Amino acid sequence: MKLEIVSANRLGDGRVVYLTRGGGWSESIIDGCGAGSEEEGAALLAAAERAVDAGLVVSPYLISMANDGGAFAPLRFRERIRLFGPLHSNTLSPETGR
Repeated sequence: MKLEIVSANRLGDGRVVYLTRGGGWSESIIDGCGAGSEEEGAALLAAAERAVDAGLVVSPYLISMANDGGAFAPLRFRERIRLFGPLHSNTLSPETGR
């Protein structure tokens, strides 16, 4: 089963957030409200656009999730990076300075 949820960036700090069932925003993808049809997806995006108008988030869009035995995971590699973070450290090595 494919499911879609709304992802955006919180305006105050830029963090990745997900639209929840209650219309709020959570940093946890588990809290994301899922849409199983185009109509439900459109309704979620409309709610997200109201949050844009209120100055809460920017750039909301639907992300596709796959159901892997009851555990949902993003289908696109980009969304996995947004969820789990970068694949390498951004810190400098004390030995080399790079």
